[in-house]
Amino acid sequence: MTAPSTSAAGQRAERVAESFLRDLGYEVLDRNWRCSTGELDLIAVQGDTLVFVEVRSRTQRATYAPEETIGAAKQRHLVSAAEAYLAQSAWDGPCRFDVVAVERRDTGTTARLITDAFHADAEPGGVS
Repeated sequence: MTAPSTSAAGQRAERVAESFLRDLGYEVLDRNWRCSTGELDLIAVQGDTLVFVEVRSRTQRATYAPEETIGAAKQRHLVSAAEAYLAQSAWDGPCRFDVVAVERRDTGTTARLITDAFHADAEPGGVS
């Protein structure tokens, strides 16, 4: 059996993440929103908060957690894309950045939520 392409695996992880978030009560507004500064995997609302969600996935063979791959440069791109989204939307409430870590194992796929994973106004340095 051939391993899925990175693109196919990423799309699968995003579907898992979207379903996971809906089960947690998030209302998903948009998927793969693109602008000149980057892409936002999922945009959702939880309560009164607009949530920009980055989806990261890894297999069981990875030696690091999926969320550990979101470094300072990636955070800057996500913040820029979120600012572009907000500039064209009517949203006037609180916002945050969440991460859904999807791990694919022989026994199945799991999803884990990291709420408020990083802040737009903080010094970037990886997900804490």
